[in-house]
Amino acid sequence: MKNIALALVAMIGFSGAALAQGDAAAGETKSATCVACHGADGNSPTDMYPKLAGQHPKYLEKQLKEFKLAMETGGEKGRNNAIMGGMVAGLTEQDMADLAAYYGGKSMSPATTPEEVVEAGQKLYMGGDAARGIPACTACHGPRGEGTELSGFPKISSQHPAYIKSQLELFRSGERNNDMNGMMGDIAKKLTDEDIAILSKYIAGLH
Repeated sequence: MKNIALALVAMIGFSGAALAQGDAAAGETKSATCVACHGADGNSPTDMYPKLAGQHPKYLEKQLKEFKLAMETGGEKGRNNAIMGGMVAGLTEQDMADLAAYYGGKSMSPATTPEEVVEAGQKLYMGGDAARGIPACTACHGPRGEGTELSGFPKISSQHPAYIKSQLELFRSGERNNDMNGMMGDIAKKLTDEDIAILSKYIAGLH
């Protein structure tokens, strides 16, 4: 709980930092290069790429900045992704704010949870596993997986299961480490392959 509290304080501090005011109309124009992977309205047609529609703008803006930071620091800081590193290379902070405002104003397409994972997924997502030191996902992402704009926790419901799975695996391996205070990394390291498979499918239909 202490780690969660620290993460909340740190994230709230980030969200209160000076950010460019996004212009959704300008963002729509700038999104032309994003369509191939993320779809015309931010609902990616391929499950290896995340849906951006309906995501909290500040979270989207933060991720774009961290993709660029990783490119500029040779991967020592930020969020490493070869494709996104190239895509954000020429973006200004205003561009990022505009894109975040555009996608944040769209609606994420719904997904469903397979019946066979509902019971196990609900148990782990809602209650965690105290014996293994795994906190409930609801502590940060809420009971419906909506996250919060203020704290910086992302919306995860309705996201592609394959993408959720890949990110949990990246957090677990340490390849992705741009989470506040290493919180997601600490949690993911305690998850088994089965846990990740169940959560990925369960979270998709939380809406």
